[in-house]
Order: sequence, then structure tokens, then C-alpha cells
Amino acid sequence: MDTHLIKRSDVERVLTMEDCVKATEDAFRLYGEGKTQMPPKSYLYFTDYFGDLRCMPAYIPDIGAAGIKAVNVHPDNRNAHLPTVMATILLTDPKTGFPLAIMDGTHITNMRTGAAGGIAAKYLAKDKCSKAAFIGAGMQAETQVMAMMVTKPSVKKVSIFDINKETADKFARFCKDNYGIEATVAGSIHDACAGADIINCTTSSRKPIVMKADVPAGAHINAIGADAKGKQELDPAILKAAKVVIDDWVQASHSGEINVPVHDKQLTEKDIAAELGKVIAEKKKVRTSDNDITIFDSTGLALQDLVNAWHVYNIFVKTGELGKLQTLQIFG
Repeated sequence: MDTHLIKRSDVERVLTMEDCVKATEDAFRLYGEGKTQMPPKSYLYFTDYFGDLRCMPAYIPDIGAAGIKAVNVHPDNRNAHLPTVMATILLTDPKTGFPLAIMDGTHITNMRTGAAGGIAAKYLAKDKCSKAAFIGAGMQAETQVMAMMVTKPSVKKVSIFDINKETADKFARFCKDNYGIEATVAGSIHDACAGADIINCTTSSRKPIVMKADVPAGAHINAIGADAKGKQELDPAILKAAKVVIDDWVQASHSGEINVPVHDKQLTEKDIAAELGKVIAEKKKVRTSDNDITIFDSTGLALQDLVNAWHVYNIFVKTGELGKLQTLQIFG
């Protein structure tokens, strides 16, 4: 038997954001229904090289999919002209353990993280949203706006802040050129957040940069950037005042936006309103007023990677293109 190799260009060709949002929402729902296996992600820390490697396994019996993602985060890679994040996904046949495919997971990681933010906005933000703020304007901001336009197409204005103005200007052009959105670059985080219905935070900050005074009443915040121990973007006072939804308690408390406040005993599990999977599966209402501040703490679940990798793999099966891909005979 052959193991198929699926390159990034192949993934980019077939994975749309619409399909990614649907698959990712299905993954959250199945997780909320308790129909999955997913140990918390594990970390190897390369302290000498300012980087880490994360291993993320998952199994979804309902669709017969299993696999594991290995993903690194090396912020200094830009100096070596390499991506900060690189991921590889191994899809496994749960019946035999045979490796069905080795595929690029970098694009899937970017897409499913954006999809998670869009899904959170769908369930947690106000019904009528017209303006979004973006704190951080890199690649992850692009997939956040892509997903937001799937789930909250009423957004017509975005305000952007990034410490690198060139990056902010580039993202503004992306929004205008692809979605016709009125996009402006703000001079401060406070100015960017003013009047925003949705605030997307996608930085690698290790200290709070969005303060309570920056957040308008009724805003929904997607806290995306904190994905490792010690990272945080939000003033803990925001978390205490808001309705906080997480993707997974173990991951969020160790590596999500809430990890520092939990470690400092400023926040406990009792302060968490719900897991997003439960919100979707049980139709749980978190927002009860247009003045509520809601937060989604996204750490990234292996299930999100798995459902999208499985979707991509099956597109090639159904179209008959699988046989045209490069293969490996690992056990030959």
C-alpha cells in the first residue's frame, strides 16, 4: 500500500474557507457531544532556539478519521526566510494503523484557526455586527477576516493596529481588495477597538496589550494569539468582566489566553462560561444582552486539524486525483 503525499499547494487548491468553517464547526459539535478522542497537545521546548514543537493527536469515530499533527512555532524564523509556523499532518487508518497520507498542515492550521474565530463570532457576538477590529495584522488576521465574512458578512468596516505599519497597510489592502471592506489603519489599540463589535487579537504578546478601557460594551473578542505558556494579550480585568468561552479547559488553562490569570489565581474554572463545543452541541446561550462582553479563548484543537485534513484527503479520493499524487512505500 502507498502513503500519499499532499503538498501545501494541493491543500490550498481544494480547501475553501466555507468548507473549513463547516468542517471545523462539526468538529466542535462532536467534541461537545463527547464523541471524540483528543489528548491535550504536548510540547517540546527548544529554549536555545526560541521555539517549540507541539504534538496533537485526535480520533473521530463517527467519520472514521484519525491522525496527528506536529507543528512548530519559531518566531525568529523570519530571519531565516522560513515560516514562523510549520505543520505536518499524518492521517492514519484507524482500522489498521496504516499511514494514509502525509500532508502539509501549515495552511490547514491557518485556515482552521480563522474558522474557529468565525464560528465563535457566529455564536457569541451580537446578531448585528458592522465593525471589527484587528490587533495584529499578519497571516492569522487574514484567515480571521476570511472566516468572519462567512459567518458575519454584515461587517462592513475594519480598523487595524499592528506595531509594523507596513504589515497593517498590507492587511488593509487585503480586506479592501478581497471583500470591499472599508479598512483603516489606527494609530493605537484603543483607537482600533473604538466602536468595534468584534475584536480579533492575533499577536504573540507575553503581556496584556488590550486593556479593559479599550473594549466597548457589547464587543466579542477572539483571543487567538496566546497559544503557549506565558503568552497573553488581554488585561485580566477584561476576563473577569466578560463571559469567557474556551475550546478546552486543559489546553486553555496551560497555554491559552487564560493561562497566566489561572496560574496567578486571578481566574478559576468556575469563571468560565462554557466550552465552544458545548455551546454548539447544546445550543447554550452565552450572550444575554447586547452589552455583554464575550471572549473566545482559542488554543487550537487537534480535532480542527483532523476534520479538515480528512476533508482534503477525501476530495482527492472522490475526484480520482489521489492516484496522481506522489506516494511513498514506507513499509516496502
